[in-house]
Amino acid sequence: MTPGGGTGGGGLLDAIAAAVRTSVAHSRARVPFDAVARAACERTPDGLGFREAVAREGAIHVIAECKRRSPARGVLARRYVPAEIAQVYESAGAAAVSVLTEPTFFDGALAHLEAVRAATSLPLLRKDFIVDEYQIYEACAAGADAVLLIAALLGEAPLARLVRCAGGLGLAALVEVHSSRELAAARDAGADIIGVNSRDLRTLVVDARVCDALIEEAPPGCAMVAESGIRSRKDIDRLSARGYRAFLIGERLMTAADPAAVLRGLVDPTGSAGLSAAGEEA
Repeated sequence: MTPGGGTGGGGLLDAIAAAVRTSVAHSRARVPFDAVARAACERTPDGLGFREAVAREGAIHVIAECKRRSPARGVLARRYVPAEIAQVYESAGAAAVSVLTEPTFFDGALAHLEAVRAATSLPLLRKDFIVDEYQIYEACAAGADAVLLIAALLGEAPLARLVRCAGGLGLAALVEVHSSRELAAARDAGADIIGVNSRDLRTLVVDARVCDALIEEAPPGCAMVAESGIRSRKDIDRLSARGYRAFLIGERLMTAADPAAVLRGLVDPTGSAGLSAAGEEA
């Protein structure tokens, strides 16, 4: 375990974690925790609504992502207006919207989450590399209904603590895993929404077999979300049949000439405008 609480062993993930901790320290100095906590307690997030949006049976649920840049692909959108993108997603049938807020590696900002909250009524996920309770209170104050917690970034005790913190504020926690060990940690932390990321955050390599393997270890009653490596409507149908209830899709939508058409093809079982077979990862 690294001193910061993560499992360590990955250069990129460690670099992101270090940048995040520096950013959190600056935020704490600029806006004291008490002020953020007061702002968080002034709103009631719909964590239950987020869970329902990704767990209902009988339909395809896409968490559509607002993301300008990624370490794997570089800049995804030269013109990036998250509020407009979220409105497109809502009109095309997204179940929820994920907003990248990490600034150093993804060109994100907490202001993007605030803008999306003002533009859509869909449940919102703050997607970031959360290592501190301060970020969870920030997310709540900015309009999130859920937060992403990455098991690879956190040790077992910090993960459990952050899951409890989110729940105490009424936020859902989407706990992301990439291995059996991480899935066990998520289960022990009390996670009831688990995202299986087929992309290894340490190497950025995507292995679609990860989703197939880890669904076999899903805790009873847990909503399972597939992340990354989703290249076609056939992939979605296959993963849905295995037990996944929702699919987090980012890069494919952000790089599409017509993201609304692509999204409609994903959520409509009879649609033909879904993902094509080549070059498309979530």
